[in-house]
Amino acid sequence: MRDTLCFSMLPHAVRRVLAIVLLATLPVLAWAQSGSLAQRLGANPAVVVTEQLRAELIAHAPQGVRSGAPLWLGLRLQHQPHWHTYWQNPGDSGLPTSLSWRLPPAVQAGDIQWPVPQRLSVGPMINHGFENTVLLSVPMRLGAVPQGQALDIQLHASWLVCQQACIPQEGDFRLTLTPGEVLNTHASAFEQAQAAQPETWRGQAQASVEGQRLTLTVHNLPSAWHGRALWAVPEQSDITQPAAPPEGRWTGANWTVSLPLSELRSTRPEQITWLLAPLANTPALSPPGWRVTTPVAGTWPAATEPTVPAALQEALKANAAASASAAPVPATATHSAWLLAVLGAFVGGLILNLMPCVFPVLAIKVLGFAQHAGDRRAHRLSGVADTLGVVGSFVALGLLLLVLRAAGDNLGWGFQLQNPWVVAALAALFTLLALNLAGLFEFGQFMPSRLATFQAKHPVVDAFLSGVLAVLVASPCTAPFMGASLGLAVSLPAAQALTIFASMGLGLALPYLLASWVPAVARALPRPGAWMLALRQALAFPMLLTVVWLVWVLGQQAGMDAAALLLVWLVTLSALLWALGLKPGLKVWIAPVLIAALLALTWQEAKFFTQSDAPVTANTTAPQTAWQAWQPELVAQARRDGRTVFVDFTAAWCVTCQVNKQTTLAKPAVLAAFQKNNTLLLRADWTRRDPLITTALAELGRSGVPVYVVYHGRQAPRVLSELIGVDEVLRALEP
Repeated sequence: MRDTLCFSMLPHAVRRVLAIVLLATLPVLAWAQSGSLAQRLGANPAVVVTEQLRAELIAHAPQGVRSGAPLWLGLRLQHQPHWHTYWQNPGDSGLPTSLSWRLPPAVQAGDIQWPVPQRLSVGPMINHGFENTVLLSVPMRLGAVPQGQALDIQLHASWLVCQQACIPQEGDFRLTLTPGEVLNTHASAFEQAQAAQPETWRGQAQASVEGQRLTLTVHNLPSAWHGRALWAVPEQSDITQPAAPPEGRWTGANWTVSLPLSELRSTRPEQITWLLAPLANTPALSPPGWRVTTPVAGTWPAATEPTVPAALQEALKANAAASASAAPVPATATHSAWLLAVLGAFVGGLILNLMPCVFPVLAIKVLGFAQHAGDRRAHRLSGVADTLGVVGSFVALGLLLLVLRAAGDNLGWGFQLQNPWVVAALAALFTLLALNLAGLFEFGQFMPSRLATFQAKHPVVDAFLSGVLAVLVASPCTAPFMGASLGLAVSLPAAQALTIFASMGLGLALPYLLASWVPAVARALPRPGAWMLALRQALAFPMLLTVVWLVWVLGQQAGMDAAALLLVWLVTLSALLWALGLKPGLKVWIAPVLIAALLALTWQEAKFFTQSDAPVTANTTAPQTAWQAWQPELVAQARRDGRTVFVDFTAAWCVTCQVNKQTTLAKPAVLAAFQKNNTLLLRADWTRRDPLITTALAELGRSGVPVYVVYHGRQAPRVLSELIGVDEVLRALEP
């Protein structure tokens, strides 16, 4: 039978291109959209790039790097629109950026020279921070440097970057300074940072406590400041209420403000350093602000003592005692955990063979196996080549995942199907395979005879690429035992992590490998005959079902209009394949029109794919009022209230997730238990990239979906298995 296998029947050149493009190029292109690939791969050790900002360590030595000359280092943060980081007093919420230096003995670091921040309104709260670009400069004192010795400057920085939600991030930076070298490339940046600094106020000022309010008066301010709307805030946090109206008033050249004391105040400072600056709606002044240091007169009211629940106090005491008495963890413990992860990955790979997303590819393998029912050598070579394709592809995907994570991408397992281009490409591939199986066209009719006969001479390559295809389809699935192994893999050194990925691939390939080496399997198969044509045509239908699933996934990612347009594109592709099989007189008229239509549809589809990357909530069978979109704040608030929370980390492209939704999570007993326990039901939809969800999964020790978590108040979260059952959920809901 000529061209009877879908993937393995493609000519070698086409198969090789498809495998390389689908396995490597598309995932890289998917995440290269958000930044330079060279930067994301850490080409510059002084730069860290995330989705929210670009951080860079820069230096300024206008008189050269030498003893006694001015030397400045600074962390420049370039925020994406609407994102911000925080000043030293962040306000109602947030954390200030922290710099931890590792310097040569000849270099000493000063304090961060904080620019005047913005007042940022977040709902009813007021925060103090920076948007757009800010340089946190630090003066350095340089002593005697041995001649010819370079200065290795290392910085570990951590920051909290926020929009509506907040993401803690950190980075390691490195610069090498050569003694005598003049550094003025960033002169303008440091000059602007210096211009944004508040100046020290040398005039008269005083502060006094009056009941629950703190009053500041600054005397004889410059005339350019008179009558302007100003604001004042202590550099130390939790003294006054940031969101309170400034209520400042002018009396001639003197300005006075009265601020309510913070309810979280726990100190009684005898001296306060204030920032005094114009409000955002006033013209800029020079200097942009004043640092005013005042003693505090009056009597402080009793400070508010933080209230810590008794249960939490006991837990803190227990943790402290455990930390004090804990011995160093022996290396064998880490080694044992790694071996368990390898075993779990292997078992998970075995179970992947039973997943519905892998079934179409397994069916193709069975058909190919039957073609060589009497050739034991061909069976064995095919089994080995398939195993190499599966294991090699798992390792390649794992390596790509580790590289992108190391470059700053917050990714997890199945990341390739979070991009609509990849989903659409797979839908097109499976449509081609289905049409080929159904007999609409043969790949050989479009290729020169020399290429068409190449695959017959290289069956090992066919089997290898079939293994690659199996991984492309199976990789989004997370089978039981895989979750914990994948979660550990992304935190291990590369060699140990890749062993886990290879073990998973070996588990997926093992049944076919064993079958290829056991003669009884070959003897059990019927001889090639007419039944193979019927089986080939029947296999087109599971392929088309896979296309239906992929189109549905695309609808969840880019909307139903994009899904409908993809269906039109696939129909047009089918028509083009049909037209290419017509007589030359008809083909020359019909095929160009269909090719032009495909190009136009592709252009239109691209508009949907390049729209907002915001995740689209996946459809569920549960009432929309029962499930809410997951937010970390909702979980935190419910836990503080002592409420039970059930979180479903899911994705439209995760078949296991959809099976669990339609079965276990839709069972009357489970729904009744949710209602009885007043359970807060949250669904974290990872169909498209969401760094918050990726971070939450990592905190739970997972890097893929499905993941099901139950929280009971302040107790530790309970992570359930990937393929959940009714009894397991009911037990987890019990306090």
